Amino acid sequence: MHSNVYLPQSFIEHIAAILPDGESLEDFIAACQRPLRKSIRVNTLKVSIDRFKQIANDKDWKLEPVPWCEEGFWIDADESSVPLGNTAEHMAGWFYIQEASSMLPPVALYHNADNEFVRVLDMAAAPGSKTTQIAALMGNKGLLVANEYSSSRVKVLHANIERCGVRNAALSNYDGQVFGGWLPETFDAVLIDAPCGGEGTVRKDEDALKNWSIDSIHSISHTQKQLIESAFHSLKTGGEMVYSTCTLSHEENQQVCQHLLDTFGDAVTCISLGELFPQSEKALTKEGYLHVFPQTFDSEGFFIAKFKKLASVEPPKVKKRLGKFPFAEIAPKQANEIEALLQKSLGLELPDDSQLWQRDNDIWLFPQTLKPLLSEFKFSRMGIKIAEAHKKGYRWTHQAAMALSGDQRPIVALTIDEAREWFMGRDVRPDLSGQSGETLVTYNGMIIGLGKWVGNRIKNGLPRELVRDKKLF
Repeated sequence: MHSNVYLPQSFIEHIAAILPDGESLEDFIAACQRPLRKSIRVNTLKVSIDRFKQIANDKDWKLEPVPWCEEGFWIDADESSVPLGNTAEHMAGWFYIQEASSMLPPVALYHNADNEFVRVLDMAAAPGSKTTQIAALMGNKGLLVANEYSSSRVKVLHANIERCGVRNAALSNYDGQVFGGWLPETFDAVLIDAPCGGEGTVRKDEDALKNWSIDSIHSISHTQKQLIESAFHSLKTGGEMVYSTCTLSHEENQQVCQHLLDTFGDAVTCISLGELFPQSEKALTKEGYLHVFPQTFDSEGFFIAKFKKLASVEPPKVKKRLGKFPFAEIAPKQANEIEALLQKSLGLELPDDSQLWQRDNDIWLFPQTLKPLLSEFKFSRMGIKIAEAHKKGYRWTHQAAMALSGDQRPIVALTIDEAREWFMGRDVRPDLSGQSGETLVTYNGMIIGLGKWVGNRIKNGLPRELVRDKKLF
């Protein structure tokens, strides 16, 4: 697939100088030129691993466990007619197509964690693979702040969060360097999957190193050092942090970590990842980091390091100007009425650790632990929108259907042809009579959306960003 992958001679010489003992340059180059194995992660917010294995078996998908992630599998599936991304299971959020090495940072963050993570920051979140993985590890509890610097990528991040049924996230759109000053000592855990040179991605992008230079590596490294400082300041004393990249150079990895240790001294310590999973010692550095080359586990190249904050440090001084907060907390009596109507209408329940807020006619569900941060930081999107108020009551949303649980009724089960129409954003006409009101829509036991009966058809409520117009399952 990538036999002609572009590896600059200067890059090859650079890698030759940092290859660990026992690794050969020939093996590295050969690995870069091999096709990358496709891998997926089961979204346990939606489906159990055992249930997904049954589905895979029925579809003749061959699964091979990823040794460092219980929910991760390399997958061998016939995609000649339908890509995995256009299967009903993917569009319903039951799995995420995620490179196996990319699953390592969240696993490392939660490995032998000393405390429960109530507030977690994902500092560079798009497109959402690690964000949704962390949300599943949190069980949709607490607060997950998902930040993305690139405005154009926030839309993709939100679409993936929505598809996967994540309800405990608050999205922001800032340079990650702001967190240390704006939200000092706020988070129990921080993941900084830093912007990087992408040297580990050549197996899926043969031109990834087309513009590679040592000068660009040094420039990126400078930014990474500023980001890791900000991440550390935003971490509570006793909190834990993972720094990761999909690149290989020491300048962007070991040297950035050393900068953290040099800057904060006795306030920080490294946590070894030597026992993260069987054979992790194959990628272990002398410092306790994991430096995964493409040939190590036949995956993308990756780097992962974990730290713990031992003492408080003085954060940067900033001046805050937030503006007026456009939401109002809903009074308990009205909140109870909304919850009762939601349960009666759709059989869905609100989680105990949440609060209802209103903006104009829109009703939103926020994680409770978000409330203290609302006066400290401006988020671009918080929690999930569950309803729109109107004269006769409330109109429920697709997000409520995808992210909330309960006895889930009423339900209309679609045929395969009807489900295809649904995912293409079209109304459907099931062979039913005497129906009215809003209804949950399913296919093969999966909730795929929320619709409303209009005569003999169900009006499609699928958000535009989730509509597909290509050949489906």
